Amino acid sequence: MPLNRYLTSTGSATQNLKSNSSIWSKFKKKTNEWDGGGQSQQPAPMMGMMGGGMMGGGMMGGGTMGMGGGMMGGAVMRQRFLTLVHGDMETIKLMPNTYAEAEAMAREWVRPPPEASFHLRVPVEYASLQASRLIHGPWLWISSEETYQIASQGVHGLRIEIVTDAPPPPPEEEPPPPPPPVLEMPATFNLELNPGQIVALETSCSSDDLDMSRTDEGTLVAGMFWGKLEIIHDGDTHQMEFTGTRKDESLPGEFFFDQRVMTKLSVAAKPTTARCMIYMSSPEVQYADIILSLHAVWKFGVTYPPPEPMTDHKVKFFVRVHPGGALEDITNQTVVSSLYYEAMPDTAAFNPSSYISPYNGFAMPVGDFIPHLSRVLDSLGLSLQTRTHFIATNIQAFTNHRNIAYRFMSPSRLTAAIDISVSMESCAFIRLFLLFKGVSDEEMEEFAGSGEKEAASFDWGDTVGFTEAIRDPQHNRVIETSIMDCT
Repeated sequence: MPLNRYLTSTGSATQNLKSNSSIWSKFKKKTNEWDGGGQSQQPAPMMGMMGGGMMGGGMMGGGTMGMGGGMMGGAVMRQRFLTLVHGDMETIKLMPNTYAEAEAMAREWVRPPPEASFHLRVPVEYASLQASRLIHGPWLWISSEETYQIASQGVHGLRIEIVTDAPPPPPEEEPPPPPPPVLEMPATFNLELNPGQIVALETSCSSDDLDMSRTDEGTLVAGMFWGKLEIIHDGDTHQMEFTGTRKDESLPGEFFFDQRVMTKLSVAAKPTTARCMIYMSSPEVQYADIILSLHAVWKFGVTYPPPEPMTDHKVKFFVRVHPGGALEDITNQTVVSSLYYEAMPDTAAFNPSSYISPYNGFAMPVGDFIPHLSRVLDSLGLSLQTRTHFIATNIQAFTNHRNIAYRFMSPSRLTAAIDISVSMESCAFIRLFLLFKGVSDEEMEEFAGSGEKEAASFDWGDTVGFTEAIRDPQHNRVIETSIMDCT
Protein backbone atom coordinates (compact mmCIF):
# COMPACT_ATOMS: atom_id res chain seq x y z
CA MET A 1 0.00 0.00 0.00
CA PRO A 2 1.53 3.36 -1.01
CA LEU A 3 2.65 5.65 1.76
CA ASN A 4 2.03 9.36 1.07
CA ARG A 5 3.57 12.09 3.17
CA TYR A 6 1.98 15.52 2.97
CA LEU A 7 3.57 18.72 4.30
CA THR A 8 1.45 21.87 4.25
CA SER A 9 2.16 25.56 4.74
CA THR A 10 0.13 28.33 6.36
CA GLY A 11 0.68 30.67 3.36
CA SER A 12 -0.36 30.43 -0.24
CA ALA A 13 1.66 28.49 -2.78
CA THR A 14 2.85 31.65 -4.52
CA GLN A 15 4.08 33.22 -1.30
CA ASN A 16 5.98 30.13 -0.26
CA LEU A 17 7.67 29.73 -3.63
CA LYS A 18 9.00 33.27 -3.34
CA SER A 19 10.11 33.40 0.27
CA ASN A 20 10.35 29.97 1.88
CA SER A 21 9.77 27.42 -0.84
CA SER A 22 11.95 24.57 0.42
CA ILE A 23 10.70 21.63 2.40
CA TRP A 24 14.18 21.27 3.96
CA SER A 25 13.77 24.49 5.96
CA LYS A 26 11.07 22.73 7.98
CA PHE A 27 13.48 20.26 9.55
CA LYS A 28 15.70 21.15 12.49
CA LYS A 29 18.79 19.36 13.63
CA LYS A 30 18.40 17.33 16.78
CA THR A 31 20.98 16.93 19.48
CA ASN A 32 21.90 13.28 19.36
CA GLU A 33 24.73 10.84 19.14
CA TRP A 34 25.75 12.20 15.73
CA ASP A 35 27.18 15.42 17.16
CA GLY A 36 28.06 14.23 20.62
CA GLY A 37 25.26 16.10 22.34
CA GLY A 38 26.59 19.59 21.60
CA GLN A 39 29.50 21.62 22.86
CA SER A 40 30.63 21.00 26.39
CA GLN A 41 30.05 24.01 28.63
CA GLN A 42 33.33 23.47 30.46
CA PRO A 43 36.61 22.64 28.72
CA ALA A 44 37.90 19.23 29.66
CA PRO A 45 41.19 19.17 31.55
CA MET A 46 42.41 16.98 28.72
CA MET A 47 42.39 19.94 26.34
CA GLY A 48 45.31 21.50 28.16
CA MET A 49 47.33 18.40 27.42
CA MET A 50 46.42 18.34 23.76
CA GLY A 51 46.86 22.06 23.11
CA GLY A 52 50.65 22.27 23.36
CA GLY A 53 53.36 21.74 20.80
CA MET A 54 55.89 23.83 18.99
CA MET A 55 53.79 26.94 19.67
CA GLY A 56 51.70 27.40 22.79
CA GLY A 57 48.09 26.20 22.46
CA GLY A 58 47.01 28.65 25.16
CA MET A 59 47.68 31.64 22.91
CA MET A 60 45.64 30.19 20.07
CA GLY A 61 42.72 29.11 22.26
CA GLY A 62 42.58 32.35 24.21
CA GLY A 63 42.80 34.49 21.06
CA THR A 64 39.95 32.68 19.37
CA MET A 65 37.71 32.88 22.42
CA GLY A 66 38.41 36.58 22.82
CA MET A 67 37.59 37.34 19.19
CA GLY A 68 34.40 35.33 19.30
CA GLY A 69 33.20 37.01 22.46
CA GLY A 70 33.88 40.45 21.03
CA MET A 71 31.96 39.81 17.83
CA MET A 72 28.96 38.27 19.50
CA GLY A 73 28.73 40.91 22.19
CA GLY A 74 28.68 43.96 19.82
CA ALA A 75 25.59 45.78 18.62
CA VAL A 76 24.16 45.06 15.18
CA MET A 77 25.23 47.83 12.74
CA ARG A 78 22.88 49.23 10.10
CA GLN A 79 23.98 48.51 6.54
CA ARG A 80 25.09 51.46 4.40
CA PHE A 81 24.90 51.47 0.62
CA LEU A 82 27.03 52.94 -2.14
CA THR A 83 25.58 53.99 -5.50
CA LEU A 84 28.12 53.97 -8.34
CA VAL A 85 27.24 56.08 -11.38
CA HIS A 86 28.89 56.01 -14.81
CA GLY A 87 27.11 57.87 -17.57
CA ASP A 88 23.49 56.68 -17.64
CA MET A 89 24.21 53.50 -15.68
CA GLU A 90 23.97 52.97 -11.93
CA THR A 91 24.60 50.07 -9.56
CA ILE A 92 24.12 49.75 -5.81
CA LYS A 93 26.69 48.04 -3.57
CA LEU A 94 27.33 47.75 0.15
CA MET A 95 29.43 50.76 1.18
CA PRO A 96 33.10 49.84 1.76
CA ASN A 97 34.92 51.03 4.85
CA THR A 98 37.99 52.37 3.05
CA TYR A 99 38.84 54.41 -0.03
CA ALA A 100 40.98 51.60 -1.46
CA GLU A 101 38.03 49.20 -1.31
CA ALA A 102 35.69 51.77 -2.90
CA GLU A 103 38.11 52.47 -5.75
CA ALA A 104 38.65 48.73 -6.33
CA MET A 105 34.88 48.21 -6.40
CA ALA A 106 34.43 51.01 -8.95
CA ARG A 107 37.24 49.73 -11.17
CA GLU A 108 35.84 46.21 -11.00
CA TRP A 109 32.48 47.50 -12.24
CA VAL A 110 33.73 49.78 -15.03
CA ARG A 111 36.88 47.78 -15.91
CA PRO A 112 38.73 50.71 -17.51
CA PRO A 113 41.80 49.99 -19.65
CA PRO A 114 45.14 50.72 -17.92
CA GLU A 115 45.79 53.91 -19.91
CA ALA A 116 42.31 55.41 -19.29
CA SER A 117 41.86 58.30 -16.86
CA PHE A 118 39.87 57.38 -13.77
CA HIS A 119 38.51 59.73 -11.09
CA LEU A 120 35.80 59.60 -8.42
CA ARG A 121 33.60 62.43 -7.22
CA VAL A 122 30.61 62.87 -4.92
CA PRO A 123 27.88 65.46 -5.58
CA VAL A 124 27.84 67.87 -2.65
CA GLU A 125 24.15 67.21 -1.93
CA TYR A 126 24.98 63.50 -1.31
CA ALA A 127 28.07 64.08 0.83
CA SER A 128 28.08 64.41 4.59
CA LEU A 129 26.90 67.65 6.24
CA GLN A 130 30.44 68.49 7.31
CA ALA A 131 31.75 68.08 3.76
CA SER A 132 28.99 70.16 2.17
CA ARG A 133 29.84 73.07 4.49
CA LEU A 134 33.51 73.00 3.54
CA ILE A 135 33.27 72.51 -0.22
CA HIS A 136 32.54 75.40 -2.58
CA GLY A 137 31.44 73.79 -5.80
CA PRO A 138 29.14 71.05 -7.10
CA TRP A 139 31.42 68.06 -6.32
CA LEU A 140 33.74 66.66 -3.69
CA TRP A 141 36.56 64.87 -5.53
CA ILE A 142 37.58 61.61 -3.85
CA SER A 143 41.29 60.90 -4.21
CA SER A 144 42.45 59.70 -0.79
CA GLU A 145 41.33 57.96 2.37
CA GLU A 146 40.83 61.33 4.07
CA THR A 147 38.45 62.72 1.43
CA TYR A 148 36.52 59.43 1.34
CA GLN A 149 35.99 59.42 5.11
CA ILE A 150 34.91 63.11 5.07
CA ALA A 151 32.35 62.41 2.35
CA SER A 152 30.91 59.25 3.98
CA GLN A 153 30.92 60.31 7.63
CA GLY A 154 27.45 60.01 9.12
CA VAL A 155 25.57 59.20 5.89
CA HIS A 156 23.53 56.04 5.33
CA GLY A 157 24.05 56.11 1.57
CA LEU A 158 26.70 57.62 -0.68
CA ARG A 159 26.60 58.41 -4.42
CA ILE A 160 29.91 58.31 -6.27
CA GLU A 161 30.20 59.38 -9.89
CA ILE A 162 32.92 57.77 -11.98
CA VAL A 163 34.68 60.17 -14.34
CA THR A 164 36.61 58.26 -16.98
CA ASP A 165 36.99 58.07 -20.74
CA ALA A 166 36.51 54.29 -20.61
CA PRO A 167 33.33 52.90 -22.22
CA PRO A 168 30.40 52.16 -19.89
CA PRO A 169 30.23 48.69 -18.34
CA PRO A 170 28.05 46.07 -20.02
CA PRO A 171 24.61 45.61 -18.48
CA GLU A 172 24.46 43.05 -15.71
CA GLU A 173 22.89 39.80 -16.79
CA GLU A 174 19.83 38.73 -14.90
CA PRO A 175 20.19 35.37 -13.14
CA PRO A 176 18.34 32.50 -14.81
CA PRO A 177 14.96 31.67 -13.30
CA PRO A 178 14.95 28.93 -10.67
CA PRO A 179 13.96 25.44 -11.79
CA PRO A 180 10.37 24.39 -11.12
CA PRO A 181 9.82 22.92 -7.64
CA VAL A 182 9.65 19.16 -7.17
CA LEU A 183 6.37 18.47 -5.37
CA GLU A 184 6.21 14.69 -5.74
CA MET A 185 8.71 11.87 -6.17
CA PRO A 186 8.71 8.09 -5.65
CA ALA A 187 10.83 6.42 -2.96
CA THR A 188 11.85 2.76 -2.64
CA PHE A 189 13.37 1.05 0.41
CA ASN A 190 14.98 -2.40 0.41
CA LEU A 191 15.24 -3.45 4.05
CA GLU A 192 16.85 -6.47 5.69
CA LEU A 193 14.67 -7.33 8.71
CA ASN A 194 16.83 -10.31 9.67
CA PRO A 195 19.88 -11.86 8.02
CA GLY A 196 18.63 -13.10 4.67
CA GLN A 197 15.05 -11.74 5.10
CA ILE A 198 14.62 -8.84 2.66
CA VAL A 199 11.49 -6.70 2.25
CA ALA A 200 10.79 -3.92 -0.23
CA LEU A 201 8.78 -0.79 0.59
CA GLU A 202 7.55 1.42 -2.24
CA THR A 203 6.39 4.86 -1.15
CA SER A 204 5.68 8.27 -2.62
CA CYS A 205 6.68 11.58 -1.06
CA SER A 206 4.53 14.57 -1.95
CA SER A 207 4.01 18.17 -0.89
CA ASP A 208 1.34 20.72 -1.71
CA ASP A 209 3.71 23.63 -2.34
CA LEU A 210 7.17 22.99 -0.80
CA ASP A 211 10.14 22.13 -3.03
CA MET A 212 11.70 18.75 -2.16
CA SER A 213 14.74 19.13 -4.44
CA ARG A 214 16.48 22.25 -3.08
CA THR A 215 17.05 24.19 0.10
CA ASP A 216 15.98 27.82 0.55
CA GLU A 217 19.47 28.89 -0.58
CA GLY A 218 19.16 26.84 -3.79
CA THR A 219 21.44 23.96 -2.78
CA LEU A 220 20.48 20.75 -4.56
CA VAL A 221 19.52 17.96 -2.14
CA ALA A 222 20.80 14.89 -3.99
CA GLY A 223 23.44 12.22 -3.71
CA MET A 224 24.13 9.16 -1.59
CA PHE A 225 23.38 9.46 2.12
CA TRP A 226 24.53 7.15 4.90
CA GLY A 227 22.79 7.17 8.23
CA LYS A 228 19.95 5.80 10.34
CA LEU A 229 16.40 5.04 9.16
CA GLU A 230 13.86 4.63 11.95
CA ILE A 231 10.37 3.23 11.25
CA ILE A 232 7.86 3.38 14.12
CA HIS A 233 4.54 1.53 14.33
CA ASP A 234 3.25 2.08 17.86
CA GLY A 235 -0.54 2.12 18.28
CA ASP A 236 -1.83 4.99 16.19
CA THR A 237 1.68 6.38 15.68
CA HIS A 238 3.18 5.49 12.29
CA GLN A 239 6.19 7.45 11.15
CA MET A 240 9.47 7.16 9.30
CA GLU A 241 12.56 9.28 9.99
CA PHE A 242 16.01 9.28 8.41
CA THR A 243 19.10 11.00 9.81
CA GLY A 244 22.37 10.82 7.92
CA THR A 245 25.19 12.46 6.02
CA ARG A 246 26.03 12.66 2.34
CA LYS A 247 28.91 10.55 1.06
CA ASP A 248 30.40 11.76 -2.22
CA GLU A 249 32.07 8.50 -3.23
CA SER A 250 29.77 6.40 -5.39
CA LEU A 251 29.14 2.70 -4.82
CA PRO A 252 28.45 -0.05 -7.37
CA GLY A 253 24.85 -0.23 -8.54
CA GLU A 254 24.43 -3.73 -7.12
CA PHE A 255 25.67 -2.73 -3.66
CA PHE A 256 23.36 -3.78 -0.83
CA PHE A 257 23.77 -2.64 2.75
CA ASP A 258 23.21 -5.89 4.67
CA GLN A 259 24.21 -7.35 8.03
CA ARG A 260 27.62 -8.39 6.72
CA VAL A 261 28.48 -4.83 5.65
CA MET A 262 27.10 -3.46 8.91
CA THR A 263 29.38 -5.76 10.90
CA LYS A 264 32.42 -4.54 8.98
CA LEU A 265 31.42 -0.92 9.50
CA SER A 266 31.04 -1.42 13.23
CA VAL A 267 34.62 -2.69 13.34
CA ALA A 268 35.86 0.22 11.22
CA ALA A 269 33.94 2.69 13.39
CA LYS A 270 35.85 1.73 16.52
CA PRO A 271 36.24 4.75 18.83
CA THR A 272 39.38 6.86 18.58
CA THR A 273 42.00 4.84 20.44
CA ALA A 274 45.59 5.39 21.52
CA ARG A 275 47.56 2.15 21.12
CA CYS A 276 50.59 2.07 23.39
CA MET A 277 53.53 -0.30 23.87
CA ILE A 278 56.08 -0.23 26.70
CA TYR A 279 59.58 -1.66 26.11
CA MET A 280 61.98 -2.17 29.04
CA SER A 281 65.57 -3.34 29.36
CA SER A 282 68.10 -3.59 32.17
CA PRO A 283 71.79 -4.59 32.40
CA GLU A 284 70.77 -7.19 35.01
CA VAL A 285 67.62 -9.09 35.97
CA GLN A 286 65.35 -7.11 38.27
CA TYR A 287 61.69 -6.78 39.25
CA ALA A 288 59.60 -3.72 38.46
CA ASP A 289 56.09 -2.38 38.95
CA ILE A 290 54.56 -0.36 36.12
CA ILE A 291 51.51 1.69 37.14
CA LEU A 292 49.32 3.40 34.55
CA SER A 293 46.90 6.17 35.57
CA LEU A 294 44.37 7.75 33.20
CA HIS A 295 42.58 11.07 33.46
CA ALA A 296 38.81 10.87 33.94
CA VAL A 297 38.11 11.62 30.24
CA TRP A 298 40.08 8.52 29.22
CA LYS A 299 39.38 4.85 29.78
CA PHE A 300 41.30 1.62 29.23
CA GLY A 301 40.64 -0.64 26.26
CA VAL A 302 42.44 -3.88 25.46
CA THR A 303 45.58 -4.72 27.48
CA TYR A 304 48.13 -7.49 27.14
CA PRO A 305 49.15 -9.17 29.32
CA PRO A 306 46.11 -8.46 31.55
CA PRO A 307 47.24 -6.10 34.34
CA GLU A 308 46.04 -5.94 37.92
CA PRO A 309 43.20 -3.37 38.18
CA MET A 310 43.59 -0.87 41.01
CA THR A 311 40.75 1.57 40.19
CA ASP A 312 38.64 2.32 37.13
CA HIS A 313 41.43 4.50 35.77
CA LYS A 314 44.52 2.82 37.24
CA VAL A 315 46.18 -0.57 36.57
CA LYS A 316 49.49 -2.21 37.51
CA PHE A 317 51.86 -4.58 35.72
CA PHE A 318 54.37 -6.63 37.78
CA VAL A 319 57.26 -7.92 35.63
CA ARG A 320 60.75 -9.35 35.80
CA VAL A 321 63.01 -7.40 33.40
CA HIS A 322 65.78 -9.29 31.59
CA PRO A 323 68.91 -7.78 29.96
CA GLY A 324 67.84 -8.72 26.44
CA GLY A 325 64.55 -6.86 26.78
CA ALA A 326 62.34 -9.83 27.63
CA LEU A 327 59.60 -9.06 30.16
CA GLU A 328 58.30 -11.86 32.35
CA ASP A 329 54.81 -11.04 33.57
CA ILE A 330 54.70 -12.55 37.07
CA THR A 331 50.91 -12.42 37.47
CA ASN A 332 50.09 -14.25 34.22
CA GLN A 333 53.29 -16.30 33.91
CA THR A 334 53.82 -14.91 30.41
CA VAL A 335 57.00 -13.76 28.65
CA VAL A 336 56.59 -10.85 26.21
CA SER A 337 58.79 -8.31 24.48
CA SER A 338 56.54 -5.38 25.45
CA LEU A 339 53.46 -4.42 27.45
CA TYR A 340 50.44 -3.35 25.40
CA TYR A 341 47.50 -1.21 26.43
CA GLU A 342 44.83 0.92 24.77
CA ALA A 343 43.50 4.24 26.04
CA MET A 344 40.30 5.71 24.60
CA PRO A 345 39.41 9.40 25.04
CA ASP A 346 35.90 10.76 25.47
CA THR A 347 35.51 12.51 22.10
CA ALA A 348 32.41 14.33 23.41
CA ALA A 349 34.76 16.29 25.69
CA PHE A 350 37.27 17.22 22.97
CA ASN A 351 38.01 16.54 19.30
CA PRO A 352 41.51 15.05 18.91
CA SER A 353 41.63 16.00 15.22
CA SER A 354 41.58 19.70 16.05
CA TYR A 355 44.90 19.46 17.93
CA ILE A 356 47.00 18.85 14.82
CA SER A 357 47.55 22.09 12.95
CA PRO A 358 50.26 23.90 10.94
CA TYR A 359 51.27 25.63 14.18
CA ASN A 360 52.36 22.45 15.96
CA GLY A 361 52.79 19.77 13.29
CA PHE A 362 53.67 18.97 9.71
CA ALA A 363 51.92 17.42 6.70
CA MET A 364 53.12 15.59 3.61
CA PRO A 365 52.04 12.87 1.15
CA VAL A 366 51.90 9.43 2.72
CA GLY A 367 54.65 8.17 0.40
CA ASP A 368 57.02 10.74 1.92
CA PHE A 369 55.67 10.42 5.45
CA ILE A 370 56.61 6.77 6.06
CA PRO A 371 60.37 7.11 5.34
CA HIS A 372 60.36 10.47 7.11
CA LEU A 373 58.82 8.86 10.21
CA SER A 374 61.46 6.12 10.15
CA ARG A 375 64.23 8.74 10.20
CA VAL A 376 62.55 10.62 13.07
CA LEU A 377 62.19 7.46 15.17
CA ASP A 378 65.83 6.61 14.52
CA SER A 379 66.90 10.06 15.70
CA LEU A 380 64.85 9.58 18.88
CA GLY A 381 66.70 6.43 19.92
CA LEU A 382 64.47 3.60 18.69
CA SER A 383 66.27 0.48 17.58
CA LEU A 384 65.88 -0.89 14.07
CA GLN A 385 63.61 -3.66 15.32
CA THR A 386 61.40 -1.32 17.37
CA ARG A 387 60.86 1.31 14.70
CA THR A 388 60.29 -1.34 12.02
CA HIS A 389 57.65 -2.95 14.21
CA PHE A 390 56.04 0.44 14.88
CA ILE A 391 55.74 1.32 11.19
CA ALA A 392 54.73 -2.16 10.03
CA THR A 393 51.98 -2.35 12.65
CA ASN A 394 50.48 0.97 11.56
CA ILE A 395 51.24 1.09 7.84
CA GLN A 396 47.67 0.05 6.96
CA ALA A 397 46.32 3.03 8.91
CA PHE A 398 48.82 5.34 7.21
CA THR A 399 48.07 4.18 3.67
CA ASN A 400 44.32 4.69 4.14
CA HIS A 401 45.07 8.38 3.57
CA ARG A 402 46.54 10.30 0.65
CA ASN A 403 48.29 12.82 2.90
CA ILE A 404 49.30 12.68 6.57
CA ALA A 405 49.52 15.46 9.16
CA TYR A 406 51.27 14.58 12.42
CA ARG A 407 52.86 15.77 15.64
CA PHE A 408 54.48 14.31 18.78
CA MET A 409 53.24 15.20 22.26
CA SER A 410 55.52 16.56 24.97
CA PRO A 411 55.91 14.33 28.08
CA SER A 412 54.54 16.95 30.47
CA ARG A 413 51.29 17.34 28.55
CA LEU A 414 51.03 13.60 27.95
CA THR A 415 51.31 12.93 31.68
CA ALA A 416 48.22 15.07 32.29
CA ALA A 417 46.20 12.47 30.39
CA ILE A 418 48.13 9.21 30.76
CA ASP A 419 50.59 8.97 33.63
CA ILE A 420 53.09 6.15 34.00
CA SER A 421 55.39 5.28 36.91
CA VAL A 422 58.09 2.58 36.95
CA SER A 423 59.85 1.27 40.07
CA MET A 424 63.37 1.24 38.57
CA GLU A 425 66.23 3.41 39.80
CA SER A 426 68.37 5.56 37.47
CA CYS A 427 66.03 4.91 34.58
CA ALA A 428 66.35 6.50 31.13
CA PHE A 429 62.78 7.20 30.06
CA ILE A 430 61.24 8.36 26.76
CA ARG A 431 57.58 8.51 25.70
CA LEU A 432 56.82 8.91 22.00
CA PHE A 433 53.13 9.69 21.47
CA LEU A 434 52.33 10.21 17.77
CA LEU A 435 49.12 11.95 16.76
CA PHE A 436 48.28 11.78 13.05
CA LYS A 437 45.34 12.35 10.74
CA GLY A 438 44.58 12.13 7.05
CA VAL A 439 44.22 15.43 5.18
CA SER A 440 42.86 16.14 1.71
CA ASP A 441 44.75 17.89 -1.08
CA GLU A 442 42.75 21.06 -0.37
CA GLU A 443 43.66 20.94 3.33
CA MET A 444 47.32 20.54 2.41
CA GLU A 445 47.32 24.19 1.36
CA GLU A 446 46.97 25.10 5.05
CA PHE A 447 50.29 23.32 5.70
CA ALA A 448 52.14 25.23 2.97
CA GLY A 449 54.74 26.41 5.49
CA SER A 450 54.76 23.13 7.47
CA GLY A 451 55.59 20.51 4.87
CA GLU A 452 58.22 17.85 4.39
CA LYS A 453 61.09 20.33 4.03
CA GLU A 454 60.26 22.05 7.32
CA ALA A 455 59.68 18.70 9.07
CA ALA A 456 63.08 17.38 7.96
CA SER A 457 64.87 20.27 9.67
CA PHE A 458 62.80 20.19 12.87
CA ASP A 459 64.25 18.49 15.97
CA TRP A 460 61.55 16.53 17.82
CA GLY A 461 64.11 15.57 20.46
CA ASP A 462 63.55 18.82 22.35
CA THR A 463 59.78 18.24 22.32
CA VAL A 464 59.83 14.66 23.63
CA GLY A 465 62.80 15.08 26.00
CA PHE A 466 65.28 12.78 24.23
CA THR A 467 68.63 12.00 25.87
CA GLU A 468 71.50 9.85 24.57
CA ALA A 469 71.16 7.61 27.64
CA ILE A 470 68.19 5.95 25.95
CA ARG A 471 70.65 4.30 23.52
CA ASP A 472 73.00 3.01 26.25
CA PRO A 473 72.36 -0.68 27.13
CA GLN A 474 74.15 -0.18 30.45
CA HIS A 475 71.23 1.95 31.69
CA ASN A 476 67.83 0.88 32.89
CA ARG A 477 65.68 1.96 29.95
CA VAL A 478 61.94 2.39 29.40
CA ILE A 479 60.66 3.28 25.93
CA GLU A 480 56.96 3.85 25.30
CA THR A 481 55.64 4.18 21.74
CA SER A 482 52.04 5.31 21.28
CA ILE A 483 49.96 6.24 18.26
CA MET A 484 46.47 7.66 17.77
CA ASP A 485 44.64 8.16 14.48
CA CYS A 486 42.72 11.43 14.90
CA THR A 487 41.07 11.44 11.46
